[in-house]
Amino acid sequence: MRETSKSASPKSPSIIKQALTVNRKPFPWIKAFCAGLAAALPVLIGLLLGNPEYGLIAGMGGFTYLYVFNIPYAQRAKKLFFVVLGMTLISALGTLAAPYPLAVAILMGIIGATVIFIFGALKIIGPSAIFFVLVFAMTTGMPVHPELAPLRAGLVFLGGALSWVIAMIGWFFDPHGPETSVVKRVYLELAAFLDSIGTEKFNEARHRVMSVLKEAEETLAAGYIPWRQTDLFKQLYVINGHANMIFLYMLENFSENSSKIPSEVGESVRYLANSLDQKNKRESVVKKILQPKEINETIVQLFTKIYDADAIMNEPTSKINQVIQISKPSLKTILLGAFDKNSIIFITSVRFGVVTIIAAIIAYQFELTRSYWVPLSCVAVLSGSTIVTTYHRAIQRGFGTILGILIASLILATHPSGYILVFLILLLTFITELFIVKNYGLAALFFTPNALLMAESTSHDSFSFSYFASARLIDVLVGIVIGLLGVWIVGRYSASSRLPHLITKTIRSQAQFLLVLFSDQGIGFNATKSEERMKMRTNLINLKTLHDTAAGELPVNQRALEYYWPVIFSIEQLGYLLENASKTTRRPILSNDTLAQLLYVCETMANATNRKQSPSIKNVPEIEEFSSIQNEIITLQKFLQMDERVSI
Repeated sequence: MRETSKSASPKSPSIIKQALTVNRKPFPWIKAFCAGLAAALPVLIGLLLGNPEYGLIAGMGGFTYLYVFNIPYAQRAKKLFFVVLGMTLISALGTLAAPYPLAVAILMGIIGATVIFIFGALKIIGPSAIFFVLVFAMTTGMPVHPELAPLRAGLVFLGGALSWVIAMIGWFFDPHGPETSVVKRVYLELAAFLDSIGTEKFNEARHRVMSVLKEAEETLAAGYIPWRQTDLFKQLYVINGHANMIFLYMLENFSENSSKIPSEVGESVRYLANSLDQKNKRESVVKKILQPKEINETIVQLFTKIYDADAIMNEPTSKINQVIQISKPSLKTILLGAFDKNSIIFITSVRFGVVTIIAAIIAYQFELTRSYWVPLSCVAVLSGSTIVTTYHRAIQRGFGTILGILIASLILATHPSGYILVFLILLLTFITELFIVKNYGLAALFFTPNALLMAESTSHDSFSFSYFASARLIDVLVGIVIGLLGVWIVGRYSASSRLPHLITKTIRSQAQFLLVLFSDQGIGFNATKSEERMKMRTNLINLKTLHDTAAGELPVNQRALEYYWPVIFSIEQLGYLLENASKTTRRPILSNDTLAQLLYVCETMANATNRKQSPSIKNVPEIEEFSSIQNEIITLQKFLQMDERVSI
C-alpha cells in the first residue's frame, strides 16, 4: 500500500494575511434573507401591536436562526428547539442575575463553557456559545427588573419559535435535500478516487472518500425517524450502503495498482452521482454506463457493482424493502466520552469558562460602561477552534468591531425608531449572514452595529457620539487582550502534548474491537452495538479533534505533525474497516493463536507510542476475506517507525 507523504508542507502566509483573506465561498442569499427576516419580524410585530420594546426583546430569540445549517430537517428541528429553550432559559437568568455583577460574571462563564462542551461533544456546527452569551449579556444590560424574567423569557421564546418555523419551511419543498446532497458527494468522491488509482493522489482521494462516507452515515442517522420512513430515505440509505461496498471492493483490489484503470469507470460513477440530482434525472436517462474496450475480471466485477447501484437508483422506491438499521451511540455515551481529562473538548470548554469569568470580573470590577462588552469580545476571540484561529478571530474582531462601532455610533446618533429600526435590523442581519462565509471580520463589521442597535434600543440610555464610541472601543480591546492572554497562557501546548497518550488509547480500543469481531461471542451478539465499537468511535473522534487542534498551536511543531498525520490517517482507515466488518455476519472465527498475535502486534504499537518510541515490526497474521484490515495494520506499523529527527 502506498505511504502517505511526509514531506514538508509549503510555508503558510502570515497570521494577519490569513485573517484578512476573503474566501471564495458563494453568498448564501436565501439563508441571509431568512436570518434578516427572523431578526426583524418580531420587532415589526411588536411595533404593529404598539409595543416595540417587547418586539426588540423577542428579536433576540431571532438569533436562533443563525444556528441553521444544511443538516437533515429531523435533526434541524431538534437542534433549533433546544437552542430556543436555551435562549429562553438564559434570558430569564440574565434578568434575575442583573443586580449581582459577580453572579453575572460566573454565570456568563458557565453558560459559555456548557454550550462549548455540548456543541463540541455532539459535533454540532454553528456559532456555538457566542449568541447564548450575547443574549444573556443583553438581558443583564436592560433596566433591572427581576420580576420581568418570565415576561422577557416568554418573548424570547416566541421570537425563537418564529425562527424555528422559518427554518423548517424548506421541509415542504425538499424534505430530504441534505441527505440527497451528501450521498451525491459520496459518489462524486468515489469517481475521483477511481481516477486517482495509479497516481500520487491515491491516498488523498482515499481519505476524502472515507471522510464523506462517515459524513453520509452520520447525516442519514441524523435524518432517520423510526416512525416515519419515506421511500426516498430508504433509497438513499441503500444507495449509500452500496457506495460503501464499492469503496471496500476498490480498497481490496486496487490499493497496490501502479497503473491507472480505464477512465470510463470513473465517468460511470460520476454519472450515478449526477443522476441523484432531481433536476438532472430526466436528462441523464439518455446516457449509459460506458464500457472500456480492454477489460479484466477485476474491472468486470467493479462494473457489476456499478450496474447494481444504477439499478437501485432506477428501481421504484416502493419496491425497496430493505430494513433500515441505524446504529448510533446514545447521548450519554457521547457526553461521557467527551467528559475526560484528556479530551480536548472538555479542556477547551473549561478554559473558555474560566477566561470568560475572569474577563467579566475585571470589567465589572472597573465599572466600565456596559461592562458585558468586555467578556463578549473575549468570547468572540475564544470561539476560534485552535490558537491560530483564535488569533485570526482577534484580528478580525478588532478591525471589524472598531469600524462597526463607528457605524453603530453614527446610526444611534440619529435615534432610529419605528419602521426605520426594523429595516436596519433586517438589513444588518442580512449583510452579516451574507459575509460570515467570506470572512468573520467583514461579518463583525455589520454584526456589531446590529447587536448594539438592539441592545441600546432596550436600555433607554443616551450617550454622546464620542463617549459611546470610545467606551465601546475600550471594552472591545480589553476583551480581545484578555482572550488572547488566556489562550496563550493556558492552551499553547495542551493538544500536541496529549497526542501520544490518545493514539495509544485509540489503538488499544481498536484491538479490543478486533478481538470481539473475530472471536466467538455467542448467538445474538451484535457487533455494531457493542461497547467496544462505541469506545473505539469515541477515541477516534477525540483523536481527530485533538490533531486538528494541535495543528493550530503556536508555535507549531511541524515535524511532529508531519510524523503524526500518516499515523492518524492509518488509524482512521483501520477504524473504518473495522466498522464495516462489524456490519456483516460473515466474519471468520480466528484461532486463539491468531488472535493472540494480532493483540500482541497492537499492544506493541500502543506501548511504543506511549513511550514515544518506534515499535518493532511484527508479523501480522492473515484475516480471511478481510485482507484490507491486515494490510492496514502492517501500514500502521510502518508509519509508527519514528524518525530520530522528530521531536515529540
